[in-house]
Amino acid sequence: MAEEDTLLVAIADGIATLTLNRPKQKNALNVPMRDALREAVQQIRADRAVRAVVLRGAGTDFCSGGDIRAMNVTESEAGRNRMDDMHGWIGMLADLDRPVVAAVDGVAYGAGFSMALLADFIVASPRARFCMPFMKVGLVPDCGALYTLPRVVGMARARDLVFSAREIGAEEARQIGAVFEIVPEQKLHARADQLARGLAGASPVAFGMAKRALNQSLGSDLHAMLELESLGQGIAFTTGYHREAVRRFTEKEPPLFRWPASSSE
Repeated sequence: MAEEDTLLVAIADGIATLTLNRPKQKNALNVPMRDALREAVQQIRADRAVRAVVLRGAGTDFCSGGDIRAMNVTESEAGRNRMDDMHGWIGMLADLDRPVVAAVDGVAYGAGFSMALLADFIVASPRARFCMPFMKVGLVPDCGALYTLPRVVGMARARDLVFSAREIGAEEARQIGAVFEIVPEQKLHARADQLARGLAGASPVAFGMAKRALNQSLGSDLHAMLELESLGQGIAFTTGYHREAVRRFTEKEPPLFRWPASSSE
């Protein structure tokens, strides 16, 4: 694709890779990139041949957040509309019934941190840095962070990160549960691809239902979740994937799904 494209979309072997492509601006989110992300997420959601998604940044950074120079909003209605235009694809990505892996190198600030939190797994390099800097510019967290951050790290740590606007490194992010794994920067994208390909081998029906049920669980109650469990399991039992997995188990053949080995192995 042309160098000026703010988002590179590559789909191969069932894996869609979305690369934020403004490396000179640390992949800051501007209007063309937001529009491209909306189109890409809509395309992926409609394409059942896509079994997993990798979200990454070009160059040495993931995303430095919104492009401050483009944030010339002086009326509340325009500000609300600006965010509302993003919420469609943000909701679709958060609720996508397929695995999403974010590969974070360098900075993941503001909306960049928020976008990474939409993924099921964040793989980070040792030099990755995460921050919710909104308080520094008199704004509130956006791109879904008010929903995702407390669910990922807990309410007390979410308050810490939002109210202090402090930066945390990859290791602290891993310790509080935001980062799944830390790998050397030269292995980062290969490891994200490996995870995506491994997760793509799961039952698309079972994975999709389990992911959406987990997304609802903290706002639900036991009886509602038991009902979801019954309905989901009833459907999963009837899939060809389940029958083939059982056959392979009983015949002692290699399983359909294998969790990707550690990048150090």
